[in-house]
Amino acid sequence: MESSTSEFLRGVLKTIVLKLLAERGTMYGYEITQAVKERTKGQITLTFGALYPVLHKLEQDGLLVTKSVEVDGRLRKYYSLTPRGNETALQKVSDFERFMDAMRALLFPPSSLSLGHS
Repeated sequence: MESSTSEFLRGVLKTIVLKLLAERGTMYGYEITQAVKERTKGQITLTFGALYPVLHKLEQDGLLVTKSVEVDGRLRKYYSLTPRGNETALQKVSDFERFMDAMRALLFPPSSLSLGHS
């Protein structure tokens, strides 16, 4: 289960991060991993090794900005979306919803529901 989950995750990690930041405004890395874990009741766990490259890529692409704040004597990096990041979040979520609908249609075609019930 774990390897197939991480395989699926790679394709949607940007969408997950963008969606969370669009909802919450500003978050730091650990907060993002915890939000994913809580929402999925532990079924999806993001590793920092998977999360941080995505955050850096989104920053390079101009979709998020960072701000470092000192917390308990250590610097904590907070991430928030740019206006373009917010637009991209909406688009990616919409694209993913369409993809899920298409997958449901493929996996559970209406005709399969009536099999054996004629």
